Amino acid sequence: MAVKNVRRSNLTRSIKRVVVYAFCVTSILIGLISLVALLFDTFQDGLPWLSPRFLTSFWSRHPEEAGIVAALAGSIWIVGLTAAFSFPLGVSAALYLEEYASKNWFTSFIRLNIVNLAGVPSIVYGILGLGLFVEALALGRSLMAGALTMTLLILPTIIIASQEAIRSVPRAYREGAYALGATPWQVTRGVVLPQAFPGILTGTILALSRAIGEAAPLIVISGLVYVRFVPTGPLDSFTVMPLQIFNWVTLPQPEFRGLAAAGIIVLLTVLLSMNSIAIYIRNRYQKRAR
Repeated sequence: MAVKNVRRSNLTRSIKRVVVYAFCVTSILIGLISLVALLFDTFQDGLPWLSPRFLTSFWSRHPEEAGIVAALAGSIWIVGLTAAFSFPLGVSAALYLEEYASKNWFTSFIRLNIVNLAGVPSIVYGILGLGLFVEALALGRSLMAGALTMTLLILPTIIIASQEAIRSVPRAYREGAYALGATPWQVTRGVVLPQAFPGILTGTILALSRAIGEAAPLIVISGLVYVRFVPTGPLDSFTVMPLQIFNWVTLPQPEFRGLAAAGIIVLLTVLLSMNSIAIYIRNRYQKRAR
């Protein structure tokens, strides 16, 4: 009787395992098929409109004369400034919380709030940026205000990813460095950071990938889509590719749908190029750490 019960239990577990495996594989296939279909439709509509003229022209009411250069330049400015602000702040905060801060209720409260902030809707950050950076600090609807708002948006993600990367460094590495007479800062700079940097950079890549595709906060901060100049400084007005693409989709002429698809292709190219460069840098640091 006991043997039958064991066999029945093993059979039940095997069936459950197969069902869960089949469900996971089916979910992955549905996602991949949907992605391939969307990419095929986008490239089919957008490739005929993709040309050097499209990349070097400004917004126009005439589809054959419209381009994305102002939005492309604005996106590059936003991502560059956001990375410059968020990366040092996020890594510094993670290092402090993991290596220097005391383990008490206050630091636990900070960690809990960082996790909660990572799940706040992006439009809330847009409203905060409008009130704080645009109005209170009088930065206006500028690149600086947009970049600072996006910094607030992605900073929790960078901090959480950096904390996980720092925790993954074996404790024995730190103890060995301390045994050789290293100071806490020497251990952090020479042992912890080199080992954790690939993971930190991975989290930063994911956070900046979100930033380059966000539209909701920048609609609140900028709201401009009819920009006919390339920004030259952090206090200039701007637009970004998600806003420009959204504007083209809402226009009645069918030609603008093709322009929107071409804009999506450009946005994907910029995103993949940015990720490729960051992955290359991460792999180089991984080899050095080994």
